[in-house]
Amino acid sequence: MTIKKFINYGLLGLLIIALIYSFISLDYSNLINLQFSNLWHIFTSLLQPDLSYVYDGTGEDLVHLMFQTVVIAFYGTLIGSVLSVPFILLSAKSTWGRFQIFALAMRGLLNLMRSVPALIYAILFVRVVGPGPFAGALALGVQLIGMLGKLVSEELDRVDGTPIEAMHAVGASNVQAFQYSRLPQVLPIAASHILNHFEINVRSATTLGLVGAGGIGAPIIFALQQRNWPRVSVILLAIILVVVVIDFFSSRIRQKLL
Repeated sequence: MTIKKFINYGLLGLLIIALIYSFISLDYSNLINLQFSNLWHIFTSLLQPDLSYVYDGTGEDLVHLMFQTVVIAFYGTLIGSVLSVPFILLSAKSTWGRFQIFALAMRGLLNLMRSVPALIYAILFVRVVGPGPFAGALALGVQLIGMLGKLVSEELDRVDGTPIEAMHAVGASNVQAFQYSRLPQVLPIAASHILNHFEINVRSATTLGLVGAGGIGAPIIFALQQRNWPRVSVILLAIILVVVVIDFFSSRIRQKLL
């Protein structure tokens, strides 16, 4: 048996042990409280959405809060896209030449930024700027800096070097080669990443209201706590509809870009 096969079998064995331990360590004692009558009640209640909550003109209805949720996602995506530009340039290995240690340090910072969940950022920004949609937009924007910084900087390093070498051969400077050869190759891919993360941000923005960062998150948790299943149903339907519509249009745009 080769060393590679031995390592693969060892990793597979560790994975199986981890799965078995996960199933064994779970607490199944609450299953004795499971009542199918309660499940049936929840299911039938979810089939009767509270349509009176869709729009009532108070500003706290479903239409206003879902619109606010989409705006939070859009503003957060805009903030993250703009502020990620210097991070992208500083974390690209092609920017630093022989001094690759600086690119590695910046990528480490980006990994740290994107490893923190948006909900944690939302809690921090609620304390800094106060509760409201702006805190949610900042939370999504800061996390997006880490995401876009990593993805787009890697694309900068993977571009086709032939046009860049051709421009250097005719006397172009590094800045001109970057502007006219490297950047045009990356922009469509970067735009695709931005659109994709806008979809992700819309889904993330639906939970930020749990910590006071605006959007539909607070009403849905209140409805769950009150066991108001018809209201939960209409909110979930609205979230699904919005996500599906945004996914449809953004996927069409991404296809044209790429």
